[in-house]
Amino acid sequence: MRPLGPGDPLRLGPYRIVGVLGEGGMGKVYLGRDAAGGPAAVKVLLPELAHDRHLADRFVREARTARAVTSEGVARVLGAEPESGRPWIASEFLAGPTLDEAVRRHGPFGDALLRELARSLARTLQDIHVTGLVHRDLKPQNVVLTSRGPRIIDFGIARPEHGLTLTRTGQIPVTPGYGAPEQVLGQRVGPAADVFSLGAVLAFAACGRPAYAGTEVAAVLYEVVHGAPDLDLVPPPLRDLVAPCLARDPAARPLPGQVADAALPPAGSERFWTTGPLADDIRRREAAARELTGGQRRPAGTAPHRTPDGPRPSRRRLLGTLAGGGALLAAGAGGAVWWRGGVDAGSSDPFDIPPAVRVAAAEPAGDTGEITPLWGPSTDVADANSPRPLPVRDVVVFAAAGGGIAAHGVTDGKERWRAEARADAGYLSVGDRLVATADEDGVLRTYVAATGAAKWTADVRADVLLAADAGHVYLLTDEGALRCVATADARVRWTRRPPVALTGRPAAALGAGLLVVCGGSGDVAAVRAEDGAKAWVREGQAAAALAPAVGNGVVHLGGHTLAAVRAEDGEELWSRDPLHAVRDDGYGWGPPTVAGGEVYAVDSEALRHLSADGDPVSVGFVKGTAPPWQPPVVQADSVWVVESEDTGVSGLPRSAGAEAALATALTYPLTGGAGRTAAGDRNRLFVLNAGTLVALPVY
Repeated sequence: MRPLGPGDPLRLGPYRIVGVLGEGGMGKVYLGRDAAGGPAAVKVLLPELAHDRHLADRFVREARTARAVTSEGVARVLGAEPESGRPWIASEFLAGPTLDEAVRRHGPFGDALLRELARSLARTLQDIHVTGLVHRDLKPQNVVLTSRGPRIIDFGIARPEHGLTLTRTGQIPVTPGYGAPEQVLGQRVGPAADVFSLGAVLAFAACGRPAYAGTEVAAVLYEVVHGAPDLDLVPPPLRDLVAPCLARDPAARPLPGQVADAALPPAGSERFWTTGPLADDIRRREAAARELTGGQRRPAGTAPHRTPDGPRPSRRRLLGTLAGGGALLAAGAGGAVWWRGGVDAGSSDPFDIPPAVRVAAAEPAGDTGEITPLWGPSTDVADANSPRPLPVRDVVVFAAAGGGIAAHGVTDGKERWRAEARADAGYLSVGDRLVATADEDGVLRTYVAATGAAKWTADVRADVLLAADAGHVYLLTDEGALRCVATADARVRWTRRPPVALTGRPAAALGAGLLVVCGGSGDVAAVRAEDGAKAWVREGQAAAALAPAVGNGVVHLGGHTLAAVRAEDGEELWSRDPLHAVRDDGYGWGPPTVAGGEVYAVDSEALRHLSADGDPVSVGFVKGTAPPWQPPVVQADSVWVVESEDTGVSGLPRSAGAEAALATALTYPLTGGAGRTAAGDRNRLFVLNAGTLVALPVY
């Protein structure tokens, strides 16, 4: 959940709006509170869609069908104005985690808890069916766990048993892997379809993965209609409960009441919602909701909330608690497929990331003659101020012309995908499988590198993305704090004030258990990656933010000197002065690159190669270099330097000795050098230059 922004209403009917719970292509869900302080989830159509008759009809129908269900197992409708100028529906606010969140955070459910879940959900489906309705979209995201037990939310596509699903053109009226075969085939849908969905939900809760999976939506739907569910990880006693629900023939599935009777949870199993780690998670969220809305109501059977001595938790902290420490919260009355504006490609699990794509290295070219591009130049594809291109296996990512980020194939230069993002916040590779970026609201967003499929998000107030590895993303918040987000569950692991002020756009590197950051003032701070605690500080190293390089337990820093410091404690191991005295920031060392244990850095007009001990190996002269310098790009047996003005990008040999010092650079000419940057991977050099992208061979 996040605070209100421009255009968000302050009041809807009797509800004062407190924050935004979620949104999609067609609307938003707000957290509101009534005059007595009671919380509510208020679902609203976007103003520009309020006059769409199709959507308005759907909204009216949702309000009516949801009101018809009075079961304790659903989120109750508190009020609605579906036919007003800005239609809204207010539902009981359920602050607990959704079932998919709970399984990710606490692991698959054990026998007793799963049986209690099965009984509760089956009884609720029985209540829904008694009213003549079929829910049609039961899935883990539509089950919220509360201190009173599980609650089924979202009647966005619920219909009478004899009705047909109302969908928009081109939309899949079923959540892949959870909708019944008859739904996939567009046939008449009855209560048995909800039983199939119940079986799929229980299978997920029992083993932590969907019963039907595939790399594409079509593959998942095919498995539902023609394949068999994967129940290998479901314990045998529970398999007998789940498998009958997943029968392809609706007539072969049990009734909800029969499922509830067969579940046979142990006596007192309701205590699972009030005791244990999962219950603690639920209770913490419910307490945060009461603090945020100022309400005095509490769920039946729970102890009154007491605020501990000391300052009241901040609004931002309470919002973070409701969001589960960063993971987006699915709340009552929100989250239907149509509300998100579509279904995700591939697995519905945002943490189910496909393996990294294999890409063969390019064959090195000769070191004589003209450079012939591997592909390109592709003109007007990039923003002129794009950060450095980011190769991630089979794509290269950059800031796209017109906004957002784009990914092009590394072998052919063709656009693969693009996504909305605030590109100046940066983009990172997460384990060579995901691309992480941030949007205008500071939400951290991730995409599968190969396909652009959206994965997990975290509302963490990201301002600048600093560094990432397979397990964590490190960033600077809009309040100037360092923050670490875990990739396993999108939760914030730690937030710390940096040891030095990180002005401008900081540059960072990970290594040796440290996050090393250089701010716009040139001060360098090293913090422990595991908890953000200060390791050491080196002030006045540079005149601007220069990216550090970390290797073999040593941090290398450019700036007024080229320095090597011990990662463990910041002790200087050696330091080298530049060829010319630093004056007016016109001379000095650029950001270094470490490859094969040796160091490469631009020093004024020279590319200098030093050993791990700081001893000079060779010097190669290049043309037209000027700040802000880019780190040299090492590929195959060559080192490449981005030059300014109308020179281009030049490669020199890596080999040591006099031959390297006297070697002539091989240059690919470029003009109009605004925003000129380069990066390399697998014997390919990717160069951005004034909105143009080109891939070059190396030698």
